[in-house]
Amino acid sequence: MPPTRSSPLTRYSAVAIGLHWLIALLILTNIGLAWTFNNTPQGLFWFKLIQLHKSVGITVLLLSVIRLAWRLINPPPPEPASLKPWERVASQVVHWGFYVVMIGLPITGWIMVSASTKGLPTLLYGTIPWPHIGPIHDLPIPQRKVWDKVGETGHGLLAKLAYVLIVLHVGAAMKHWLIDRDSVIGRMIPFLRGPR
Repeated sequence: MPPTRSSPLTRYSAVAIGLHWLIALLILTNIGLAWTFNNTPQGLFWFKLIQLHKSVGITVLLLSVIRLAWRLINPPPPEPASLKPWERVASQVVHWGFYVVMIGLPITGWIMVSASTKGLPTLLYGTIPWPHIGPIHDLPIPQRKVWDKVGETGHGLLAKLAYVLIVLHVGAAMKHWLIDRDSVIGRMIPFLRGPR
């Protein structure tokens, strides 16, 4: 039953919840892939890991753009009145920080691939060709190397930011669930409805 004036929206929509958990799973998968290929000798298996990492990254980018558009069209439910002012600020900083990471990480990776002098193609999940960023890929080699460094630096910094945001996000969720025992975590977890 849709919310009414007497039944205010207290949970995220099913679309927002689905995108949240799907993107979270893909991000954790890509972290695992990065750790694996960074400790794997270059070869066919390494190449396949890189291709899968790029495929998952582009998927995260596309889903994150959809999620951002959905959020702008369908505002999230209001935060519980029990939240302290600093918690509201921290929540906003972490949530928008995640959008920077979810969109920025794939784009900086895409820049690296487009600027690479190796010219390796990207095949999403081994089948769908994904183009290079033309204005970067078509530059002379010295300029491409500059862009490669820009992408690599940005990718590394955003990866570190992702680790910080994940720790803060999970830590805050556990605080609300286990210590505060309020309704915050139930807004995004499908099988939780309200305060314990």
